[in-house]
Amino acid sequence: MKSPILVKRYTQGLVGALQDEPEFIDISRELADFQELLSGHGVLNETLASPFVAARKKAQVIKDVLAQSGCTAKTSRFVLLLLQHGRLDLLGDILEALPVVWNERRGMATFEVSSVVALADSQKQRLQAELERLEGRPVYLRYSIDPSLVAGFALQKGNLIYDASFRGHLAKIQQTISEG
Repeated sequence: MKSPILVKRYTQGLVGALQDEPEFIDISRELADFQELLSGHGVLNETLASPFVAARKKAQVIKDVLAQSGCTAKTSRFVLLLLQHGRLDLLGDILEALPVVWNERRGMATFEVSSVVALADSQKQRLQAELERLEGRPVYLRYSIDPSLVAGFALQKGNLIYDASFRGHLAKIQQTISEG
């Protein structure tokens, strides 16, 4: 992540401007589509990154692209704000943080769950129920596959990591042995 503080501030600002779940879904989709367009269109990306193209021309290009895409005014204002402040490169990180900040606003805790293989539905349900019991509030789980874990899984909530993987156990054993 380029600048976690800036990403969080922009994400919180965007989430604060959203009214409800349908608007959150629409804005998220529109921003993701725009990000995909940027990453897949080299000429557009170079134009927006170039210091030799006037800021108002860049803004007009973005307005045209977003209008062609049928984006809402709120999405357009947000992207133009990022451009105006030279922060368009943060859009990918903002998109990644957006569900977490949205869920925090709704009173939900977000956990990143990494495992070697995809968890079965019954395992996901048990894990979610247990985390909700421990947190005392609803939780949102984001799953990912991490082959380096060897076995087990790892949970992350913000900066707190709980490693229940075989790799984590081996690291603890190694630390114990090295400490003597």
